[in-house]
This record gives sequence, C-alpha cells and structure tokens, in this order.
Amino acid sequence: MNGDPTAARQVCFVDMPFGTKQDLRSGVDIHFDDIYERGIKPAIEAAGLEPVRGDQETSGGIIHTAMFARLLLAEFVVADLTSGNPNVFYELGVRHTAKPSTTIPIFATLGDLPFDVALVRAVPYDLVDGALTDEGARQLREALGSRIESALHGPVSKDSPLFQLFDHYPGIEMSHEITDVFRDRADYCEKFRTQIAIAKKEGVTGLRAMEADLGDIASAERGVLIDLYLSYRDVDGGFPEMVRLYELFPAGLRETVIARQQLALALNRRRDPGDVERAVGILTTLIEETGGSAETYGILGRIYKDQYRAAKDADDDLMAVGLLDRAIETYTSGFEIEPADFYPGVNAITLLLQKGTPEAMAEADRLVPLVTFAAVRRGGAEANDYWTAATVLELAIVGRDDALAMRVLPRLVSLESEPWMLTTTADNLELVRSLRAATEPTEVVIRAITELRSRAGQGSSAPS
Repeated sequence: MNGDPTAARQVCFVDMPFGTKQDLRSGVDIHFDDIYERGIKPAIEAAGLEPVRGDQETSGGIIHTAMFARLLLAEFVVADLTSGNPNVFYELGVRHTAKPSTTIPIFATLGDLPFDVALVRAVPYDLVDGALTDEGARQLREALGSRIESALHGPVSKDSPLFQLFDHYPGIEMSHEITDVFRDRADYCEKFRTQIAIAKKEGVTGLRAMEADLGDIASAERGVLIDLYLSYRDVDGGFPEMVRLYELFPAGLRETVIARQQLALALNRRRDPGDVERAVGILTTLIEETGGSAETYGILGRIYKDQYRAAKDADDDLMAVGLLDRAIETYTSGFEIEPADFYPGVNAITLLLQKGTPEAMAEADRLVPLVTFAAVRRGGAEANDYWTAATVLELAIVGRDDALAMRVLPRLVSLESEPWMLTTTADNLELVRSLRAATEPTEVVIRAITELRSRAGQGSSAPS
C-alpha cells in the first residue's frame, strides 16, 4: 500500500492552554508548550496515535467549530486541567456528554482539583517552578502512555460520569463526513478503499499485505479497520481472517455493534468447535443490550436456518422443526423491528413456505405485500442495489411470477456484488425450488440458481 501510514492513525486531540500562563493560585508561570512537546506529544506518538493540539488546527473556518468537531470525533482526548482554565473544563464537559471512554484528564500537582472533577480519574504530573524537569517529563510520558495503552488494548472502561450514571445514555454521534476537520482522513480512507478493491482480487494474500502496511492494528483508524474487516468477508477463506482480525481490534472497536455482528457471521461461517454457540451468544447479548436490529436478527436467523438445514439433512425431524420455528421467529422479529429492511422479511417468507402448515402459509401471505412494499420503496425491479433486486427475484419466484423473475435476473447479475452474495441468493432459491418441484414447473427457478452459482464461481467465493 502506498501513502503515509500515519494518515490511518487514530487521532488524540489535546485540549490544553497554549504558551505560558500564570497559575492564579500559586502565581507560578506554567510553560504549557514545553509540557506538550516533552511530555504529552511523545506519549501519544509512542502509542501509535496522531496528536493534534487545538492551536495546530489547520482545517480553516471558525476555530471553535473545528475544536468541537475534534472533541466529538477524535478517538482520544487528553485534557490538561492545570490552573483551572475554564475553557478546558467546559470542553471536557462537552467531551463527557459525547463519548463514554478514551478521555484522559491530566493536571499539574500545584493544588487540589475542583470538587466536581476531583473524582475523575486523572493523571498527575510534577512541575518545578512551572516547568517539567527531565524526570518529570519521563514520568508524565510513562503515566499518560500507560493510560492510552490500557484504553487501546484493555477492556472498555467508562470514564464519563454521564455514561457511568445512566445505563442507556445515548451520547452524541457525528459522522466524519459532516465536518472538514477529518477531510485528510476521509481522503485517505477513500484511497484505501480503492486499493482494497484491487487487493481483494488477490484474496487473503492481498488483504493480509494491506493489513501488514497498517502497522499496529490497535492504533489504526477505525474506519480503515472496518473496511478491511468486511473485505475479508468477501474472499475465499476470509472468515477465519475476520475472526483473527477482530481479536486484534482495540477494545473500543471490539465493543461496537457492527464489529460484533460481523464476528458472529464469521464464526457461523468458519464453524470451528464452539463457533456457532459463541455466535449465538454474541447476537443474543446484542439484542438484550440494544433491543435488536434487522441486521442482528437477520444474522441470528441465518444461524438457525443453517442449523435447520443440517438437522434436516441428518433426518433429525424433531430438531429440524424446532430450528425452523426459531429461524422464522427470528427473521420475523427482525423485519418487524425495521420494516424498511426487507432482508429478514423475505427470509421469513421463504421458511414459512418451507414449513407449509395452514398457519404458516397465512403468515407468509401477510408478510408478502409488506416485504414487497419495502423492496419497491428501494427501487424494486429497477433497483441499483443488489439485495433489493435479489429480494424482488425471490418474491417473484415465491409468487410464481416467472415473467417478473426473468425480467429481474439479468439486472441482478449486472449489479455490483460479491460471489458470496450470489451464492446466498441461490441457496434461498433452492428452498423455493424444493417446494415447487413436486407440483409445478421449476425451469425458471433452476435457470436462476444455475446462473447465480455459475457467476459466483467466476470469482473467489466465500462459503455460503
């Protein structure tokens, strides 16, 4: 990978006074620039992060806007509370409303901290006549570096009083794209995505090479890591690599919903001993913590569907019935919680038809128009999104509208997709084909399955 690897580092924003300021209580002149250059900055760089101080902001525009963007978006913030600077205290409060962790207060031991922040776990450092000694600089570097390393590699620890007080405090979510502060990073990420598309043609080998270029995974920019993580999903042999990379993620990234969802997906596909049970545990915990989403329920439904198929192939009819019901219930819950997301809905319909009881057929009839409406809102048969077109194809075949199916199929294969996506659609159609085989013509279904499997074989495909 070409380019400056530091552009992919996580940012540590340093919120502190600049220049030399007098401490009003002691009368000592404090040399803040020296504290930054010899104590704070080296500790941040040694941890693999990119230090940015407020007076170094180069994004242009109103400096307060850029500063608040950094407070809300930076992965880490170091706030120097020395001398009780009101701006720093105010900005620390802003940060604590936004992020549950990775905020590190520091202070010079000139006096006690104000009562309201005295209980905040802060890093103290010593000054002599307002300046760092060589020994004081070393101690500050080590103490601050230790806190950063703990946050990068250790378990997530909430340091915001608000997040500690309220179990479901929402914080503030901002997209990097809405501010110019992270323009350089956004440009880097876009180049990275272009390079990763090329690397994927070499499969795991190409992606591992890009991963090696990132250096220390724990300090790499989170968006870059997620792009790499999802790219392993798209290549043959990539699911074990996803699990391996997840274990290298910094603690905060491992706790994110998308990382945990995709870990469960990868475990279900890798299927080493204990993987499926671990995947189910991850997803059920996410549902308990967040209330669930179409994606979380959809992945869990896929696990139950795979288990149903395995039980059916093993002629364990009793187990198959139970797993089929669990898959249907899970997919249905995912669609009901997010009716605009048709993926769990169409899977529920397919499995309801597989079940075939009068009650199941009635429930399928109820869901078909709802799922169709969700797909139509996304573009329907003219959609430029693979999953939307795939849903229309599946619904057309479920509804025995072979003419629509044959109209959608050419569009579907022309859309951007990965081999595993084509295989997943073909697997879903196999369920419908098996239902129609005894009583109805299946030429259209077979042609669609054949085309999808053939095209999935043209590239490196992930196991279905």
